[in-house]
Amino acid sequence: MNTIHRRSVLLAGLGAAGAGLLSACSGDTPGSPGAKPHQTTGSALLGPSDPAVAAAEQQRHRSGRERRVKLTATAGPIDLGAGKTVRTWSFDGRLPGKEIRLTAGDTLVADLANHLPQSTSVHWHGLALRNDMDGVPPVTQRAVAAGGSFGYRFVAETPGTYWFHPHVGVQLDRGLYGPLIVEDPHEPLRYDDEWVVVLDDWLDGVTGTPDQALAALQRGMDHDSPSHGGKGNAQGGQDGTQGMDGMQGMQGMSGMDGTAETDGTPGMDMGMDGPFMLMGASSRLLGGDAGDVKYPHFLVNGRVPDAPETYQGKPGRRLRLRIINAGGDTAFRVALGGHQMTVTHTDGYPVAHEPADALLIGPGERYDALVTLGDGVFPLVALAEGKGAAGLALVRTGSGSAPSATVRPEELNGRIPTATALRPADDVRLTARRPDVTHRIALTGGMAKYDWGLDGRRFDMNDADAHPYTMRSGQRVRLEFRNTTAMWHPMHLHGHTFQLGRSGPRKDTVLVLPGATVACDFDADNPGQWLMHCHNAYHGESGMMGLLGYRA
Repeated sequence: MNTIHRRSVLLAGLGAAGAGLLSACSGDTPGSPGAKPHQTTGSALLGPSDPAVAAAEQQRHRSGRERRVKLTATAGPIDLGAGKTVRTWSFDGRLPGKEIRLTAGDTLVADLANHLPQSTSVHWHGLALRNDMDGVPPVTQRAVAAGGSFGYRFVAETPGTYWFHPHVGVQLDRGLYGPLIVEDPHEPLRYDDEWVVVLDDWLDGVTGTPDQALAALQRGMDHDSPSHGGKGNAQGGQDGTQGMDGMQGMQGMSGMDGTAETDGTPGMDMGMDGPFMLMGASSRLLGGDAGDVKYPHFLVNGRVPDAPETYQGKPGRRLRLRIINAGGDTAFRVALGGHQMTVTHTDGYPVAHEPADALLIGPGERYDALVTLGDGVFPLVALAEGKGAAGLALVRTGSGSAPSATVRPEELNGRIPTATALRPADDVRLTARRPDVTHRIALTGGMAKYDWGLDGRRFDMNDADAHPYTMRSGQRVRLEFRNTTAMWHPMHLHGHTFQLGRSGPRKDTVLVLPGATVACDFDADNPGQWLMHCHNAYHGESGMMGLLGYRA
């Protein structure tokens, strides 16, 4: 429906940089033709074209170098291996998309051509970049219409492991993603080689499409509810009430040292409603329900377990793993058989080194780890937590036969440090300071009506600043997420990184378990309008989003 609302008088001017870029971009979004990037006029929030956004960009450290890339979003066949070819959407016909690599301080110039049948965008997940380049239609830019193009240009100041994906509907759960690596010109780690590992859960072109899965989920288990008509695009529910199953779930089993041990087996009553809805998947690590969506495949670097990617290495060499969870609904427990890992980074930021047998990685999260390679053939297994299946890749450093596609190394049940067990490296720890503003945010909703939201409200992207969480530049801000639902939620913040509590690591995505409250502190140093949302693609698109806005 094309509705004129109070935010349709938007971005009269985009500033010197933004105006030229947006002139190349056609201005419609799925379900809302003609929508434009939001410029708040009645509510005293800084918009993406405000001079403060350009001023903040000028303050970033610059190397003087440019890295130019072209991205073409296109529909076509993708080979997953083992005779499995699917028709999906991807960047340049690759899965994952081609890695973008640059050095901290470089300017990324990325030209997007949209050859899809609907509008799209590119969001640069985890980067603290200028607001008008964040790729969130219609908040920070017009959506890039079918046949249209857009030029992204920004300074990538902070080294780390990041990735890129659309921020339109559930396009993320197709094949539209790729790794973005920002190298540290003064890298303190010592290692010989590097392997980027991208994890994904996959249904597109097999059992249907993500849009069909979303429609099935939004019909929910409460099929007769008059407030549940299957509307998507995070439009918001009728009553804003919590679903009947949105009660506190079990807390995850954790050791006293912040590690967790569990076998991660699925619930005995696992079943499904049609090809999409997963019922009964359970994980103690995740505090109960493990996921909503039934996936036929779990991928590592775009390959199914029967035809895994093989990393060729040499025994004794030190390998840096950069692991990215690009999945839509799945947390992965990751282990390299026969090896212990040393965790060095989470979400791009360094931590005090921590030994681990396995890692639990939620959607949107990234972990870096070092391993010293043994001699032989070893499985890297990404167990779909609580879902009874896994993705697989291999590390080969010597002779030997490959393990079976269903291998489960013992390390999966070893020491798994939780995020709260990690400590930030001294040079990225926030200075001690009381928060100037605290936003206490209840995560609400449930499977019955599939009415996920924040504080009982389902987000409407076309009226994004109706209920903003506000702050001013220079403030220390605390987001206090309280999970009132029976599901875990990977909460992601755009444009900033936060510190978990007083002494936790710096992150941009954090798992909030059922019944748990997680405090996230950050400094308001990047003006504009920024989303925070659940990075379960189906929860976020159904309404578990909110807008953080800087006051003028």
